[in-house]
Amino acid sequence: MGQHQVKRLLSSEHFSVDGTLIEAWASIKSFRRKDGGDQDSDGPGRNAERSFHNEKRCNETHQSTTDPEARLYKKGGGQPAKLCYIGHALMENRNGLAVLGGVSRATGTAERDQALALIDCHRGQSERRITLGADKAYDVTAFVEDLRRRSVTPHIAIDGHLSKTGKPRKTAIDQRTLRHAGYAVSQRCRKRIEEVFGWIKASAGLAKIKLRGRDRVNATFTLALAAYNLIRLPKLLAAAA
Repeated sequence: MGQHQVKRLLSSEHFSVDGTLIEAWASIKSFRRKDGGDQDSDGPGRNAERSFHNEKRCNETHQSTTDPEARLYKKGGGQPAKLCYIGHALMENRNGLAVLGGVSRATGTAERDQALALIDCHRGQSERRITLGADKAYDVTAFVEDLRRRSVTPHIAIDGHLSKTGKPRKTAIDQRTLRHAGYAVSQRCRKRIEEVFGWIKASAGLAKIKLRGRDRVNATFTLALAAYNLIRLPKLLAAAA
């Protein structure tokens, strides 16, 4: 990315961020109590079937014996919880190339925490104003305030789901952002980050990672981001020539 002809392909002002689940190389049967007080298996052998009926399992009390750094997590309602990590990518919006990325443990705040870390790492000491596109999972007041303090304009999709009282959830995105035409452009561009994740999972085979431990998963995910860029660069450079 440091070569002059490649730099011309990258936007220096407009970016998008997102996260995706990377399923860990660990069976749900390996998710056992940390204190060793599990119910007995329903049969002989290490891989015997176990009944989890009426057994409450959470990351505070349980962990995988196969990959202790993997966490039980689900990204949305109605989806099954899986032992996984979260892969994160920061994409520039001109050609949809990944400029930074990495893997974190799966938590409810990991996507927003890592988004800030990626922005800080990419920008360094620069105070130049940029925009950041993201989906509605990032529509959180504290996160938006953190972006504004960094001179980042939050082009984030509005989370307008209804609360338990039937009222639309209050969004952190106000007219300061919505009134600009660039907001709609960012909302279109940010969806291209799904192409990055789609290639990583389908072509690079990371839908279920075959390594254990966050360091190994992170290295493999970062390498896959680089491979995605390298596959796309020849066509982009030819078109720009």
